[in-house]
Amino acid sequence: MGMSVSSGGSSVKAEPNVTPLVDVMLVLLIIFMVIIPTLTSGLNAAPPQGINLKKHPEEDGDVLLGIDRKGVYYLNRQPIRNETLEANLKRIFDARTEDKILYVRADKNLEYSKVQDAVDIAAKAGVRVTGLISEQLPGTEGQSVEEKKGGS
Repeated sequence: MGMSVSSGGSSVKAEPNVTPLVDVMLVLLIIFMVIIPTLTSGLNAAPPQGINLKKHPEEDGDVLLGIDRKGVYYLNRQPIRNETLEANLKRIFDARTEDKILYVRADKNLEYSKVQDAVDIAAKAGVRVTGLISEQLPGTEGQSVEEKKGGS
């Protein structure tokens, strides 16, 4: 009994094992199929409704920026062109040495990105603090913590 050796010149075959590669690629494909739709859909969140802690009376020096549902800007209740918002705010807030506060009131059906754009423009124009004004919920009474302590 002997060993048979082929004289045909045996060569080593180097074939890659593609099974692990296919497994990894399928897992990655499944992960991306699950993740991508959530990334492109965006966040659909309604802002919370609450009770105003304290009613804010409008004073003469307050600067109010209104945005209607079409995205048109109103500065101190006067309509302005959207392109001139930054220049108008810069003119107002450059003249002030303190109290660089802008109050923003926007329509509840307006896309939040439009409000964020206005806040960004205001920050570039020199506004230090931006306050967003909401409406008092019907049937609620706003009270600050100090008023509640004083009334007890």
